[in-house]
Amino acid sequence: MIKVAFIGAGGIGWTRTLVRDILTVPELRDTEIALTDIDADRLAVVERVIRRDIDHHKLPAAVAATTDRRAALKDADFVINAVRVGGMDLWRHDVEIPLKYGVDQCIGDTLGPGGIMNGMRSVPVTLEFCRDIREVAAPGAWFLNYVNPMSIVTWAALQEGGVNTLGLCHGVQHTCRLIADVLGLPVNEMDFTVGGVNHMTWFTRLLHRGRDVTARLPDAADTLLEKYPAERVRADLLRRTGYFMTESSGFTAELVPWYRKRPADVQRWSLPGRSHHGGETAGGWRFNMEKDTWFRHLAAELDTALEQPIDLDGRTYEHASYIIEALVTGRTYHGWFNVRNGPAITNLPADAIVETPAFVNREGVHVPAFGALPDVCAGLCAAMVSPQRLAVTAALTGDVDSLRQAMLLDPLTAAVCGTSEIEQMTDALLVAQADYLPRFAEAIPGAKARLAAGEPLGNCDPWPPTRYVPRSIEEMTAEGNDLRDICLSIFTGQHVRAQ
Repeated sequence: MIKVAFIGAGGIGWTRTLVRDILTVPELRDTEIALTDIDADRLAVVERVIRRDIDHHKLPAAVAATTDRRAALKDADFVINAVRVGGMDLWRHDVEIPLKYGVDQCIGDTLGPGGIMNGMRSVPVTLEFCRDIREVAAPGAWFLNYVNPMSIVTWAALQEGGVNTLGLCHGVQHTCRLIADVLGLPVNEMDFTVGGVNHMTWFTRLLHRGRDVTARLPDAADTLLEKYPAERVRADLLRRTGYFMTESSGFTAELVPWYRKRPADVQRWSLPGRSHHGGETAGGWRFNMEKDTWFRHLAAELDTALEQPIDLDGRTYEHASYIIEALVTGRTYHGWFNVRNGPAITNLPADAIVETPAFVNREGVHVPAFGALPDVCAGLCAAMVSPQRLAVTAALTGDVDSLRQAMLLDPLTAAVCGTSEIEQMTDALLVAQADYLPRFAEAIPGAKARLAAGEPLGNCDPWPPTRYVPRSIEEMTAEGNDLRDICLSIFTGQHVRAQ
């Protein structure tokens, strides 16, 4: 028997999906599942659902839930991290305060002011998790991080956490399927060479039954737009670089300086209307606000929907269960993980966190040499690494100069703001989020004083035409929106693609 602990287990669909994946493996069906979250009500729902799944299939697995994190982590062999520090209120700060300075983000949790501030909040908490793992988990326990900003959090955990850490994302797996669909080829007949930085990982070689089909991809940009109209930015980058990258256009446009520098650019490169991955201003925050509204409204109906037991043949392509299986059974698993680069990608810095091919077996995680990325891909990735490095320094030390410099080097922020605007925006974010930034306690009074004494520079409209107010249940119902069914599928874990 092994023990797997979930931190931030209150996300019903996500936690249930990963537990289901683990329980599909015969050797892991007696796993001890430990759930912990700060929201006791949601935690109780998740525990009840997973216990019902285990009982339905008469599995020897066990599940327990507690708000005491150290109790959940005690003797754990694997710890899965899926928290969002500060919740929806702080996410709103992440996107709304920069918007006043003209920095328009769709998601705001990878880089940009939103991603950087998310890192300031998440890194200290992650290091608390690592401390608990060192002190109470099983010797050699693995910390599997699903939290964004992936590179910043994983970098800090590897640098200061003192535990075995892997950063996990599903962008590569999802994009493999998208590319196969665009090319009209079965995904299970293809091999992909993929490397870069999380949320900017490049597909540099495609094989179909051993035949190189990489050259077909640049010519498929029109087909991409026909099948996936929201992918305006990725289609444009494909035409200009010759390579395709992970993550939606809403994510991608935040990581480069060209597509969101003016309101007209945001309108041009975004899918019109409410499209939280298609470029909508603050779309990630808006979608999740509406999703939480549905969660509260559908409480009774959700409980009924969750009575449908999990399908043990429905394993998804999420990495976690395969990594656990490989380390426990010795079966080799090949995937793409976020790891310290070292010598893997030769034209990215050795200390960077890269997303690169690797494999796992009983002996551990092994990262083969990738070689060099195409120059244009490496250049775009390198522009992300420098602000990430400064953000890690800032989060670890509370050094406000490193935080300002991370903002200065951020590609989107630099395309929009001057130096004085960036410094004032950083002060505004520090003051608004002070309660979640204990390492910056000494810097907060100075930030308040500068804001009080200086001329306000953030005069842009925080509600441009590409931003939408979260709707009430009545408004969503009247509009005939299908978000209700989408949310039910998310809450029940049915939205995640099977392997």
